Amino acid sequence: MTLLPRSLLWRTFVIVALAMFTAIGAGIGILQLYEREPRAQIVARQIAAIVNLTRVALLSSRPEARSFLMREIANTERVEIYPAEPGETIQPWPSTALAQRVAQLVTLELTRDRAGGAPRFAIARNGIAGLWVSFGIDEDEYWVRMERERIEQAFPWDWVLWGLIGVLFTLAGTWLVLLRLTQPLRALAAAATEIGRGNIPAPLPDHGTRELTGVAQAFNQMARDLKAQESNRALVLAGISHDLRTPLARLRLGVEMSSDATFRDGMVADIEQMDEVIGQFLEFARAGKDESRPGEAINLSVLAADLVAHYSSLGHDVHIVHMAGDTAGSSEGDSGSNPKGATGAASIPPLQVTALARPAPLKRAAMNLVDNALRYARDAHSAPVIEIGVAQTNGQARIEIRDRGPGIPPSQVERVKQPFTRLDEARGSNDGTVDSAQGGSGLGLAIVDRIVRQCDGKFELLPREGGGLIARISLPRAPT
Repeated sequence: MTLLPRSLLWRTFVIVALAMFTAIGAGIGILQLYEREPRAQIVARQIAAIVNLTRVALLSSRPEARSFLMREIANTERVEIYPAEPGETIQPWPSTALAQRVAQLVTLELTRDRAGGAPRFAIARNGIAGLWVSFGIDEDEYWVRMERERIEQAFPWDWVLWGLIGVLFTLAGTWLVLLRLTQPLRALAAAATEIGRGNIPAPLPDHGTRELTGVAQAFNQMARDLKAQESNRALVLAGISHDLRTPLARLRLGVEMSSDATFRDGMVADIEQMDEVIGQFLEFARAGKDESRPGEAINLSVLAADLVAHYSSLGHDVHIVHMAGDTAGSSEGDSGSNPKGATGAASIPPLQVTALARPAPLKRAAMNLVDNALRYARDAHSAPVIEIGVAQTNGQARIEIRDRGPGIPPSQVERVKQPFTRLDEARGSNDGTVDSAQGGSGLGLAIVDRIVRQCDGKFELLPREGGGLIARISLPRAPT
């Protein structure tokens, strides 16, 4: 887990801001470091000069006049002189690098040409704050008190202020540059998402920097090529399907007029299967034609009831199964041809699950899944039992179609969603492992996947506990 934001705009902005503030802090530190020695030498010379002048003045005066002279110096030069006293309290000199360097240089200046002990330094004497430096005259010791500001290194707030102003202007410019860079990238990502859903997005603006203009132009050309290929594909599929249905109709009419009942029934079944394949070609060609229509609220419970009513009228055993919102849909109602909790053909589940999708394509997708389940769940001894369930989870609504057929291996799930793909084993076989009449065009699941993606949903094929398949469509829930 990273602390940096995920977006390119904010991540670059934060990195640039951190780099600039680090540079300012380093600059201030380097400035103080290189300014310390010259400042220490200047302050040390000033303190040494004051102490030497004071000492010379006291040496030149009579001992009885020294008190008067100390008061005069304090009034005129703002330098106070006190005689040292026994038992006085002294606060040690500061431990900062500047103060220690000043004390070292002052000691060298005062002891260079004069015998005697080294001076003492204090930051406060008898509770009185100041810059205290001692010196000796004969057997007496005196203190010189000066202002503490001489050794207190002021923080360069003016440099910090101007540095912050520069940083703000730089960050504002950086923000504008990054904004101009990331806006086309977001538009490109949105357009790529639309293409992934099977839609053709509006052309990207091809103005700006040379690199972004080149990317936009290449993407627009790709979108135009995909649109042309999609149109040609749909046109070819529609043309072939239309041209085949006319001779098929004449062929069926001729077959039905045949006197051989066995031959007639077989040929009619083959013609019906061919007509179903052609219908899937047409449906695949039409899939995505209404992607510009906005989604609307669809009650999946009503859709499930309509499917049950439709297929029950055709004599198929299709039931509604109640599902809990937090279940995977694989453990409820799996106990036979009349599962517990199943409802009749005309009833509607009490749970009203509303999804945001396009009604007609979604109904086509659901019917494709039911047809697929009826085709591959057939058993030699009994008719297939198909269960339809609806549920809602956090932010999603889903509808499931369950069967007890051979299922699909998990490793082949994504493959069977591709157009014109059929498995060699289990579902979709056409080699004798399953009734050859079950072989289709390989477009049914591809049509469902395309429709669901266009509705911003997710299409899953899951193994069912106890055998079979769960075809699940998850869609965004409609706003209340």
